[in-house]
Amino acid sequence: MSALRSRALARCPGIEDLRRLALRRLPRPVADYLDGGADDEVSLRRNRAAFARYALIPRHLVDVEHVDPSTEVLGQRVSMPLLLAPAALHKVFHSDGELGVARAAAAHGTMQFLSAMASTSLEDVARVGPEARCFQLYPRRDRGLMRAMLERVRAAGYRSICVSVDVPTGGNRERDRRAGVAMPPRLSIAGWLSVSLHPHWALGFLAGGRISMPNMFQDTGRAVRNSDVSFDPGVTWADVEWLAAEWRGPLAIKGLLSVDDARRAAAAGATAVVLSNHGGRHLDGAAAPLEVLPEVVAAVGDRVEVLIDGGIRRGTDVLKALALGARACLVGRPYLYGLAAGGQAGVD
Repeated sequence: MSALRSRALARCPGIEDLRRLALRRLPRPVADYLDGGADDEVSLRRNRAAFARYALIPRHLVDVEHVDPSTEVLGQRVSMPLLLAPAALHKVFHSDGELGVARAAAAHGTMQFLSAMASTSLEDVARVGPEARCFQLYPRRDRGLMRAMLERVRAAGYRSICVSVDVPTGGNRERDRRAGVAMPPRLSIAGWLSVSLHPHWALGFLAGGRISMPNMFQDTGRAVRNSDVSFDPGVTWADVEWLAAEWRGPLAIKGLLSVDDARRAAAAGATAVVLSNHGGRHLDGAAAPLEVLPEVVAAVGDRVEVLIDGGIRRGTDVLKALALGARACLVGRPYLYGLAAGGQAGVD
């Protein structure tokens, strides 16, 4: 990494600083894809605002000379209750991609959730080392396809899976539509102009080769289209139950917000539930995960691990979630801001 970029990262004491640096370094269409949400972005803002509604009441004169924040998630020990959420196509943000994220997670002893829509194969990421890692996938009714994927994940050494269930259809992200962000890309004139004004990003993007989704398709040379990554709206809890029985290992269900769904997940064989509205990227107007956390913990916290993502930007946010009963928190945009700002060093 250049000395200039290293100095820029050194001037980023907080996530918002990384965000500003990342958005400056990315072309506008890519920046909007990273930073934007669905419709009017109400849920995107609501995720963050939910944390501000809780105040901390500290208790003093307690021996905190030696503090151990480690915990266990999905049968794997992690050094802290802060995990890296699944997110697609890391190489769009920086050529270090998922491997840079994996190395940073390993250096800090925490868990990376690798997306089914990653731009690096699950096998290549697994070769970083045997550290805590979880593979995220989407349920399909084609059980032959699902069984083949589970065999591949198991063979690569992943000890847990995370099934995202909150995308029966894509979100209406108007920022992306205005910029022409699609698969394959159809950028507007303004989008191409923004790319031309970010030559360092463009050179890194080109140097990394054509972006593919090797975990979605065995043939990584295949052109990716919107229809290739559409998700089956006919999947039901019966499919999740079959998946749990087929996997026979730690399983998280991600994207839940209702108490009833959390109970269904526990009954279906889940080890954990991840309360999430997909970062406000799919259903605008959905509740913030933190808003439903206490009632979900009360309903199923003695049966499954309750995890949460959405709006987490500081250690005190993690503390609030833990105080409300969460086992751990996942972050997505924060580490992607770091990746875009400075590759692996930015994630670190």
